[in-house]
Amino acid sequence: MSLVRRAVAEDAEEVLRLRQVMIASVNPDASTDWQAGALPGLRTRLADPDGGFAAFVVDHPERPGAPAALAALVVGTLEYRIGGPDRPGGLLGYVFSVATDPGARRRGYARACMAELLEWFRERGAGHVMLTASPDAEPLYASMGFTRDTTPSMRLYL
Repeated sequence: MSLVRRAVAEDAEEVLRLRQVMIASVNPDASTDWQAGALPGLRTRLADPDGGFAAFVVDHPERPGAPAALAALVVGTLEYRIGGPDRPGGLLGYVFSVATDPGARRRGYARACMAELLEWFRERGAGHVMLTASPDAEPLYASMGFTRDTTPSMRLYL
């Protein structure tokens, strides 16, 4: 049984906490004031299992309870753009939030969450997946098949 599950509306506050972990990794002084405004929209999207937004998470093994504390998070959207040579159907996946709780790192949680998100994209017909990689995260993405574009984004053809 997989440790990874699809996030639900009740996970919204923890999703925002881990997103802040990611943001703070590049901007340690970043404010958290944005979270109250982001919470309602995030809850709505997490509650819609058929929408083009998905978050996959791992519950924190050392902090069980309800609501669950999260150890890792991967979030992505399925987007439509007019088709082209590399994606005639026009669908592409975009990964925009990958974070692991500092106390739960180096356990493979982000990789497991990413694998679930990639499968979600495949099942919906995405032609490829894009993301912007930090230098620390690039080896993970490269090991999963992502390649460097001419921009800072990377993509994996599915």
